[in-house]
Amino acid sequence: MTNWYYVEGSERVGPVTEEKLAELISSGMLNEESYIWKKGFDNWEKVKDVSEVQYMLEVNEEAGIDDLPPISNDGFPPVINNEDVKVKTFSFDSLGPNDKVISIKIGIDRGADETEYGPYTLSELKAAFNENRVNEKTLMYIPGMKEWIFLGDMPIFEKVFGEAPPVISDIDRRRNLRKPFVARMFFHDSKEVFEGVCRDISVGGMQILVSNSPFDIGDEIKLNVHPDNDAYNFVATGLVVRSLEADQGFALRFVDLSDEAERAINSYMKSDN
Repeated sequence: MTNWYYVEGSERVGPVTEEKLAELISSGMLNEESYIWKKGFDNWEKVKDVSEVQYMLEVNEEAGIDDLPPISNDGFPPVINNEDVKVKTFSFDSLGPNDKVISIKIGIDRGADETEYGPYTLSELKAAFNENRVNEKTLMYIPGMKEWIFLGDMPIFEKVFGEAPPVISDIDRRRNLRKPFVARMFFHDSKEVFEGVCRDISVGGMQILVSNSPFDIGDEIKLNVHPDNDAYNFVATGLVVRSLEADQGFALRFVDLSDEAERAINSYMKSDN
């Protein structure tokens, strides 16, 4: 049996069976531009360049909306404003040690590509800091914040890590701080909305980092997506196609993506993010 590996964000994932690889392509989580590898390859190859998996792309192209689980015909969700619904947010004053809501962004702190991880608790964040897996220039975000901040700028840094906060230059702050790329999601009762950090977005779908997700595979989600530039905001409907490990969120596939939303995603992907 052939074992395959694939790239998700900046991470290598695998091994997976050929059947599982076909499922990932069919669900839209991998596409023709995704990188895959198996024993015998000299390097990572794009799916579209590997002849033995071309049939997976053909199946994916033939699959239409009729092959997906049924969804409602209510159309796309309205823009979610704070005045319309209660948005669940957190603050450093009320954040408990076991609230699993902290997302982090690795890359800026070590001169590498930026990648989002989480959500984590304060306890998990402290353990990662003590093990030097994150540092004072790791970016962090909790729902309700307006932008990513450096770990070293946490108002409770000394309380959590037991040492004086580090000095971070204004130049570093101006260069690196930006708004998070978040999605606001209607949960089942459509009365409370949760924020999740988005990553690995394409016109096929994306991943959302959020803890304690009530969704199962095949469930429909209505969401508003807010990248760091208002020009790229869009609304969409998606189906959950995979749960992320360690209760870190889920991956979804967009359904009936509007032309406006597709333009916003393509524009965002071409931007400097």
